[in-house]
Amino acid sequence: MMILIVGPTASGKSALALEIAKNFQGEIINGDAFQIYQEFDIGTAKPTLEERSLVPHHLFDFVSPTDHFSPKEYQILAREKIEEIVKRNHLPIIVGGSGNYQKATLYDYQYEEYVDPDMSKYDNYTNEELYAELLKVDEEACKKIHPNNRKRVLRALMTYIGTGKRKSEIESEQEHIMLYDCLIIGIDMDRDLLYQKIDERVIEMIHQGLEKEARTLYQKYGKDIQPSQAIGYKEWIDYFENKSDKEKVILEIQKHSRNYAKRQMTYFRHQFDVRWFHSKEEAYHFIEEQLKGV
Repeated sequence: MMILIVGPTASGKSALALEIAKNFQGEIINGDAFQIYQEFDIGTAKPTLEERSLVPHHLFDFVSPTDHFSPKEYQILAREKIEEIVKRNHLPIIVGGSGNYQKATLYDYQYEEYVDPDMSKYDNYTNEELYAELLKVDEEACKKIHPNNRKRVLRALMTYIGTGKRKSEIESEQEHIMLYDCLIIGIDMDRDLLYQKIDERVIEMIHQGLEKEARTLYQKYGKDIQPSQAIGYKEWIDYFENKSDKEKVILEIQKHSRNYAKRQMTYFRHQFDVRWFHSKEEAYHFIEEQLKGV
């Protein structure tokens, strides 16, 4: 058996995973697309070194900020880690908010082989123009992608240009069978409480030195690397370049985090068969009962 813990940002996923891992010989596998990057620590809410010393943690801090990293690469590594942990008779626990990484790992999802095409012609397209381009070639994919989710729209266009096949066509050819005996747990707390926690966590990140971290990374790597597009980092760029209002930056991070939480919940509800709980405490008691029965 293994466990996947999902839910919106700031809902308590990492704390739940750590508690389960400590009490049931678990090992934690990162399921967040930005916590894989070295040096991007505070803004990604990465587990502390102290927390990581308590139980084994995998796939954190192993990709250089200048390297591109894809769901396909994650799929290969995560499956290897699952196999290693099972061989040790330990419990694999995947935790994080990047549902496409987790789906790619747990289900029989196969990626088409192709060389990434040059997408620079789309750099100056607005979100509406980009969505219109995808609509021309893959109307079915558009039904599942929000017009403002630029990253997913670009990825679907890249798939079509690189393979000559629509993303929706590729997905329809696959059965999406779960490959593991996996208990999928989700935390879905009261919306007002969640938003309060999100806002408070952003303020705590500021106190921990988020501005300094973001400035150091911006000065070292610029703004065009993949992890610089993460919430908590991209909002500082205009501030560093044009000295915009700092309070506005903080409010933008909070707003973008709340919006991201909404998108996460939509994705998890539609893509996974999740057992939902209102708090990490409720989820822990349920998992405890299940594991004691194994």
